[in-house]
This record gives sequence, C-alpha cells and structure tokens, in this order.
Amino acid sequence: MGIVAGLDSSSESTQIVVCDADTGAVIRQGYAPHPVEKGPEVDPQAWLMSLGEAAGNGLLEGVQAIGVAAQQHGVVPLDAEGNLVRPALLGNDKRAQGAAADLIGSLGGRTAWAQAIGAVPQAAHPVTKLRWLARTEPANAVRITEVMQPQDWLAWQLLGRPARRTTDRGGASATGFWSAATESYRPDLVELALGHQVRLPEVLGPAGTAGFTPEGLLISAGTGDTMAAAFGLGVGVGDAVVSLGASGSVFGIHHEALADPSGTITSFADATGRHLPVVHTSNAVRVLRGTAELLGTDLAGLSELALASSPGAYGMVMLPYLEGERTPHLPHTAGSLHGMRRESMKPEHLARAAVEGMLCGLADALDVLRGRGVAVRRVFLLGAAAELGAVQAAAPGLFGVPVVVPQPAEYTALGAARQAAWALGVAHGTLAPAPGAEAVRQAGGTPWVDPPQWPAAASQVFEPGDELPVGLAVRQQFTAVRDESHPGAFQQWEE
Repeated sequence: MGIVAGLDSSSESTQIVVCDADTGAVIRQGYAPHPVEKGPEVDPQAWLMSLGEAAGNGLLEGVQAIGVAAQQHGVVPLDAEGNLVRPALLGNDKRAQGAAADLIGSLGGRTAWAQAIGAVPQAAHPVTKLRWLARTEPANAVRITEVMQPQDWLAWQLLGRPARRTTDRGGASATGFWSAATESYRPDLVELALGHQVRLPEVLGPAGTAGFTPEGLLISAGTGDTMAAAFGLGVGVGDAVVSLGASGSVFGIHHEALADPSGTITSFADATGRHLPVVHTSNAVRVLRGTAELLGTDLAGLSELALASSPGAYGMVMLPYLEGERTPHLPHTAGSLHGMRRESMKPEHLARAAVEGMLCGLADALDVLRGRGVAVRRVFLLGAAAELGAVQAAAPGLFGVPVVVPQPAEYTALGAARQAAWALGVAHGTLAPAPGAEAVRQAGGTPWVDPPQWPAAASQVFEPGDELPVGLAVRQQFTAVRDESHPGAFQQWEE
C-alpha cells in the first residue's frame, strides 16, 4: 500500500519511524532532542525545530501519510489569528494544583466531574490549566480564543495552518472538557475554567484524515502518547499495560467509559474506538532506586540481591509510598518497612521487599480496574526496570496472570505510524471493510474498517506457573500490612 511515518514528540525529543504500511516493518528512523528548556513551559516552535532535525537527510522520502503523537495534557493557547498568546503549558506543570481543587468545588464535587467527563481534575488536565491562567494571568486568559494540545498543534502546522482544526477522541479525552461516555465536548466546563468559550478542534474518528500537506501527504487524526503506545503495542481487550517509570501507571482496554467519583480511575478514550481507563501510582522505580542507593548499589545490583532472597522477603513488607500515594489516596503519607527481625535484616531481603512492595502497589492499581469489570488476562510490563530479573521473576505471581515484556522499541511512534496506515488505507479504499459493513452503509451509517494487522511486538512471556500460590501469599501479606497501617484507604471516597 505504501510507506507511512509515525512521529512521537515527547517532552524531551522527537522520534520518527518510517514503516511499510502493509507489514509495519520499520524502514528507517530519525531522532532529535528538543532544545533544552527547563520548567513547565515551552515555546512550541521548539517542537517544530526538533521535528525538522529528526526528519532531515531525506527521512520522509516516499512517505504517503504521517501520524502525529505527542505528550499529553499540554495546552497551546492561541489568539483569534492563531498565534500564541503565551508559551505552551506542559503536562508536568504542578502549579495548577490549587486550581484543580477550585474547579472541583465549582462544579459541585468529585462525583459531578466523574459523571461529566470520566475524570476528576488534576493539575495536569488542560481544563485545570485554563482555570490557573484565568486566575493568575487574566490579561492573557482573555485573549485566548482557541486551545489545542501538542499533537493537534503539530498536525495543524504540518498542514500549513488550515482553517480546519482537528484532534482525535483519545487526545480529546485527556483535556478535562470532553466526555468519553458521550463522545462530545463540554463547552460549559471550558467557560467554567476560563471564563469564556473558545474554539475547540473537531474530533475525528480513529481512521480519520486531518488533511493533506501542501506536498500531498495525508495527515491522520493523531493522538496522545499513551493511546499511540497502546496501539503500537497491539494491546486489546483482556490486556493491561503496567508502565514502570519513577511513578507508575496501569491501563486496560475496555468497551465502555468508566465514571469513578474517587478520581482513582481516569477514563480516557483510546485510538481505536474503545476506552482506556488508567490508574496512576506515585511510586514505582523510585522505590527501587532509593533502596539501591541505600544498599550502595544500582538497579542491576539490587535485582541480583533480591534474587538471592526468597518470596516474601523473609517476612519483611515495604509499603512503597515514598512520595505519598495516589492509589490508594494517601498524598501525605510516607513509605514504611514492616516485619523486621534480626534474621531478616540483610541486604538481599531488603532488596526483595523493595521489588515486591513496588509490584504489590501496582497490583493494587490493577485490582482497581478489575473491580470495575476491566478484563485482565495478561499484563504488558514496560520500562527499563521490566528487564530486571527480580522483577520478571516476581511479577507474574503477584499480578496473577502471564507477564509480557516487549523488546524495547518506539511504540508511541509505531502507534502513530499504524494510525497513518489505517487512515491511508481508508482514504484509498485498500483496507477491507469489517464484516457487516454493507448493512451499516445501507442503514446510513459509516462502515467500520479494521486497522492494518501489523505483527505483535516481539517480547518475552513469563507465566505464573507454580509460583501463583506463592505470589498470592505475598500479596495477602502486603495487603494485611497495608490495611493495618492505612485502614480504609481503599474504600471509595464518598461525598
């Protein structure tokens, strides 16, 4: 069918993969760092400069379509002429924490927000950033007539800044003013936050086309980085993804949007027409790094020590809440170590307790999704720490399902490229409509076309096997200590 490209504009760099549209095979790749800018704001022109550098030396030669993915929760505020009002606000901007609390109260509480958009505002949400701007920069706020996210702005620039502005349902669901349940904007929430209405991008379907560049390249709908990574991995219903960064995130694929008044679940839409409920933890690999530093080693050394211990860490349990915790909601607590006895106070047992504590915290997040009906039949484990032997040994028993560790790859960029191939196939009629499409067409609907079937990510699979009862016992030990130390922490918060 041709050649497509996927672009991932992260907080630090631009990655581009050029792929065969039919097979997904990577033909060539490009990379460029973003200009160094510290803080929660950036001039979006830096993203364009990085994109241009990454695409240099003829990288995009022969490409017919491009998909754009980018860091979520950014706000690009524009005036009536489409020019920047001020630098873009990034997803890691924590200055809006007070504005989040303000917004929650303004609508009538957490339950009202969960029912409205499937999420309770956090500092990261664009809707919260708009409230922050209205409160702290009123002169700038009043000039804002249009709001985009990073992937939308980049696609618009590639298209030559046309009159039409677009996004996708995955990106829209991260704003705080689009409902994944009703698949529609809530302009009243924009006005609640900013004080006036703004222009919002048109929300395209998963295989939609945003437009064509002056050179004739198709630009697909684009999406946020989480949604693109899920699409690049090829996850589906029954799969959960556990991402091991300094903090952690767990998401699954679900058939409907979830409303969670506690705010523990954020109900995103995915890039394929389904839903992507996410649960975050404040602590993941920072638990391992902190313990490794305490023991005078690195992550690899910590893993070796942990493997020299045994499941249950000789009775020691680490509650891994070093930075407070989001799941369970314990923002002001600290981590703690329990069950210390003279015979257990050895480096290998402390290392094992750290690995098990981190994974049990993430298993708690998985259980939040399971408790709302999200199927979890296998877990994809992402991040550098997923390569550690101790993590791979303990995770299947603690999660209770097979654990898949994909080989390192640019999955966000691959997801964007797969979306581009999907849009290109629909536009050219080279992808076959799904079964029943003709009946849908005759009824006046838009027939569904399945995305191109690219191969699943190359990976290792670790089965729970005989370790499942052992893992269950370790989880029970962890849960007992957690509930004794923080009684009621996992009860649904009621207003």
